[in-house]
Amino acid sequence: MGEKKTSELNEKRIFLSPIRETLKTEGKLFYSEGDQAWTNLRFKKEIIRKFPSLKDKDGNFIYQMELCDSFQELKRTIDFLEKTSKTVPIILRIAKSDKKED
Repeated sequence: MGEKKTSELNEKRIFLSPIRETLKTEGKLFYSEGDQAWTNLRFKKEIIRKFPSLKDKDGNFIYQMELCDSFQELKRTIDFLEKTSKTVPIILRIAKSDKKED
């Protein structure tokens, strides 16, 4: 992770901060025929309640994802964000489910 690149991103964007206490929820990815991959992520109502501005139909929302290759790198990234950012990152883990849903 380049520290300069991350700080430049933070200066140009206003990251949303969640409201209320810590939330742990599960969801699913949806398959995109056009991408031929599991690329669509839908937020559950619990997430929308944490970020009410996502209800703004005229909003233009983006995301920034950082995939660390080790827990050590993740800790360095969190330390950097804690010093330079006002927002707490969301932890997203991807798993393959053996349960088939209709």
